[in-house]
Amino acid sequence: MKNLTATKLYTLAFGLFLGLCIWKFGNPVILDHKISAPVTPSEFLNDPWPLHWANWILLPLVFGALICSGALRAPTKNNLQNVRRSQTAATTKWLWLLPLVWLGWQFASATQTVDADLTRATLWQFSGCVACYFLGARIFSRDNLWRWLLPGLLAAFAFCLIRGIEQRLFEFPQDRLVLLAGERAGWTNFPPETVMQMKTDQVIITTNGTDIANPVILDKLEKGRVAGTLIYPNALAGIILLLWPVALALAFGSTKSLKPAIRFAVIALTQILGGAALVWSGSKLGWLIAIGLASLFLMRLDWPRKLKLLAVSVVLIFGLGIFSTRFHHYFQNGATSAGARLDYCRVAMQTTATHPLFGTGPGTFQRPYAEIKPLDSEMARLVHNDYLEQFSDSGLVGGLAYVAWIFLAMSAACEKLGRKDTVKFALLAGLLGWFSQGIGEFELYIPALAWTSFTLLGCNIGRDVIEFDKEKPNC
Repeated sequence: MKNLTATKLYTLAFGLFLGLCIWKFGNPVILDHKISAPVTPSEFLNDPWPLHWANWILLPLVFGALICSGALRAPTKNNLQNVRRSQTAATTKWLWLLPLVWLGWQFASATQTVDADLTRATLWQFSGCVACYFLGARIFSRDNLWRWLLPGLLAAFAFCLIRGIEQRLFEFPQDRLVLLAGERAGWTNFPPETVMQMKTDQVIITTNGTDIANPVILDKLEKGRVAGTLIYPNALAGIILLLWPVALALAFGSTKSLKPAIRFAVIALTQILGGAALVWSGSKLGWLIAIGLASLFLMRLDWPRKLKLLAVSVVLIFGLGIFSTRFHHYFQNGATSAGARLDYCRVAMQTTATHPLFGTGPGTFQRPYAEIKPLDSEMARLVHNDYLEQFSDSGLVGGLAYVAWIFLAMSAACEKLGRKDTVKFALLAGLLGWFSQGIGEFELYIPALAWTSFTLLGCNIGRDVIEFDKEKPNC
């Protein structure tokens, strides 16, 4: 009992750490050098923190797990012999071997990198992904301990959603009005040092000798695409796809003993916060994936087959109808962002063909892209496709190891899923949505998203799948 209580407290603390990541570490690791360390209390509270701080918080947590439970002890020959006797022997072996192969190849690729600073930051990030995966599989999945991760995660998730809605309703309209007022006043309503900083940040640009508010920023503020506590709107859509399903499952399933009015309020608030933030993120891929997840949930309900098919048809009709109405101007204007992503993918495949063994080094896509891209194309730092970037950055071995790892892990999680385990299904659905969004985004490089996802992936795999020994924790 004492051991279990200590492990619960550790799991709760780790969930709070992941919540802190959602709050403060929502930028890609390759931008770490651009994030200044906060100095004042206001900056600590409101600004993002340098991303390498997350590494120094995760590191003692990992060592704490090793010391406390011994759960990540390397498999011995006898242990592997026991595993081979089980029906899941082959799957089990690859579930722990593939992430280690992938990570090991990242370090091998790093020896041939074209940018050591970008690669160093990326290696920390990827090491964190693998560490979180094994923590989830070997510790948090035991005795339903993973549920103790949820308080910290869902509290930070709710704050992120509220922050996004606040941006849409209050912050962005006010900021736009302030910039327009400053432009009309010749920026005399701002202190000189603030004006200089705004020029440095290109909030103010000079055109024909006149200082004006940057039209690009004014346009973004008018569109009102929200990002919450993360780097940009599509990242917010990623955290919604990942955590909104489990939030909804808990809202519906864990409130049955509450008074009807309170239960209705919890369910309505969960739906409104997640739905409004997803819509206002303006993420097209996120919206399509959400439609697919909703259909998946409906097909799992214990309803007659015809009724389920009817419900799915309604979701698809309304969902795709809203999608086409909301984004018709985007497609009329040529779907420029989709075209740009195809350009990134083309360069990534070309880079893979040129550097098939080691790639150009983890996190370095921007270097070959700057050399190969068409002159009129917008610059990109990442491929906007987590899978192709593995091939481009670390060659065929790194790319294949990553794809195989995710495929086998998700397959094993599906096989373990019980018919009535609604919350575990919601976690799995969220992971399916997040990994699907990786086809069009770079969220593997954001600690808030990647570390949370791989922790939950490990939890869905479970200790009984990655089971090297039968020894109990030492703490």
